[in-house]
Amino acid sequence: VQLVESGGGLVQPGGSLRLSCVASGFTFSSYTMKWYRQAPGKERELVAAITSVGGITNVKDSVKGRFTISRDNAKNTVYLQMGSLQPEDTAVYYCNTRIIFQNYWGQGTQVTVSS
Repeated sequence: VQLVESGGGLVQPGGSLRLSCVASGFTFSSYTMKWYRQAPGKERELVAAITSVGGITNVKDSVKGRFTISRDNAKNTVYLQMGSLQPEDTAVYYCNTRIIFQNYWGQGTQVTVSS
């Protein structure tokens, strides 16, 4: 199983970014995918999840209306479209899936929101 995130960077408050996570080594279309984030000195937290058939669940309250999770099963890719970014969104963002009680993580992509 391999998860590779991309799309992070430095953005000004109010800006947008789209994160991507390309998956390999398992049947992507069969599994729920999740985005987590971890800010410095804080615990990793769930941002949003999307089921194998595209049902969106577990969206963190503070990102509702600003972030959208989606997936393209033909491309083995899950996305996180982030808008109206704020400094408190600064974190390393991780892609995750759970297969037979085993969690798999990508290497993470840094998102920094600063003027």
